[in-house]
Amino acid sequence: MRKLAVVLFNLGGPDGPDAVRPFLENLFKDPAIITLPGIVRIPLAKFIAARRAETAKANYAIMGGGSPLLPETLKQARALEASLTEADPSRETRVFISMRYWKPFAAQTAKEVAAFAPDEIVLLPLYPQFSTTTTASSLNDWDQAYRGLGKVRAVCCYPTEPGLTDAHAKLIRQTWEQAGKPANVRLLFSAHGLPEKIIEAGDPYQAQIQATAQAVAMRLPELTDWSVCYQSRVGRLKWIGPSTDDEIRRAGAEGKGVLISPIAFVSEHVETLVELDHEYAELAGQVGCAPYLRAPTPSTEPAFIRALTRATTQALGRNSEVAPHGAWRCPETYGKCACRDGARGAAA
Repeated sequence: MRKLAVVLFNLGGPDGPDAVRPFLENLFKDPAIITLPGIVRIPLAKFIAARRAETAKANYAIMGGGSPLLPETLKQARALEASLTEADPSRETRVFISMRYWKPFAAQTAKEVAAFAPDEIVLLPLYPQFSTTTTASSLNDWDQAYRGLGKVRAVCCYPTEPGLTDAHAKLIRQTWEQAGKPANVRLLFSAHGLPEKIIEAGDPYQAQIQATAQAVAMRLPELTDWSVCYQSRVGRLKWIGPSTDDEIRRAGAEGKGVLISPIAFVSEHVETLVELDHEYAELAGQVGCAPYLRAPTPSTEPAFIRALTRATTQALGRNSEVAPHGAWRCPETYGKCACRDGARGAAA
């Protein structure tokens, strides 16, 4: 029986209060996040983590002290494993999890995959939209960790995958209907933001976010008033916009409510359960933006699991080491995504 290992990539999250500060240090010392030489970046990461640790602990306390991201990802892994096994029961399939900034780290997962001794490996990011700060960082981390057997193929992005967009559309529509189908709401597709300089350097993230939002909006003819916005801005650099908080203020000023869809996230975590559900909900109340609604992330929605299944199956059928799933290709101006030429080097 041939063996298939699928490795799901995600950022990870602290599993308790004591893990918050080291998690933040791991995040900020990543050269994909702070593009400075190590002699400057590492002490700066420690400094930033120390300054933000208490605030971050307070946020994670709202969720019980730690991030739910790993349990969420485990559910997705089990659902994907079952789907792939059903699709091809003649093959032994195992789905593994590799987190970038907290356990299980790539080094641990790489040992587990090597012990499994797969014939084929598919690296599958749970970031539908490619960025040098997420997918490329995880791919590079894996390359440094894995020394086992198996032909490796990686999925660099899948921003317009029908299962992904169907899952988002279904959850948005359900949220709207459960609220009584209010007519005065603007649909906000909220994604994690990035500094403008990263996009200007060829990162396709913003273009892919726009493509996902457009594809979802096309499935929701009942919600024609929509826009894309970005959350989680930090630091002094200029970030891509508009910001989610500014869009909430604008909706309030226009006498509208909002329905927020976390378009770049496929699992619930601190940016959805705290930033969207608490901080932005409070802001909406202050500026008269009502109703304030928030659609869930795709999580284990069957359409999304089918999307991951198709992405894996398509990857197995191609020769290129890295490629997007489906028909998506980045515009020529965004040379950082591996979908530009199918080479791992483009992801670096």
